[in-house]
Amino acid sequence: MKSRDSLIRLKRFQVDEKRRQLTQIEMMIADFQRMISDLDDQIVSEQNRVGIHDIAHFAYPTFAKAAISRRENLKVSVGDLEVKLEAAREELSIAVEDLKKIELIEERDHARERAERDAREQDALDEMASRRHAFGR
Repeated sequence: MKSRDSLIRLKRFQVDEKRRQLTQIEMMIADFQRMISDLDDQIVSEQNRVGIHDIAHFAYPTFAKAAISRRENLKVSVGDLEVKLEAAREELSIAVEDLKKIELIEERDHARERAERDAREQDALDEMASRRHAFGR
């Protein structure tokens, strides 16, 4: 039983670790999306400030070009993280299934032990009752 207890603790740790990884990826995606939104605002603000919205224009602001480049890099990173997020969700799902299987086995074993203990107690009570009956008490 101790080895199974250790296995359950290990599986719970793995589930918790997968959840932490999943949360970390979700937070990174949210941060990147906020940064993308901020860059969008900065690009529009810079375009409005200089009055040029055509990126192909010779006088288009360098800051806006750099912000567009950073924004596109962040979008690529978000795409990569979303792939990792799906993989992390799948890994979490598998880890939870493994933990549930082991917990169900453990619960089944405990139920069997309780049933055996209850049967022994009932046998002992039956034996005492038959002795009492045999001695006329």
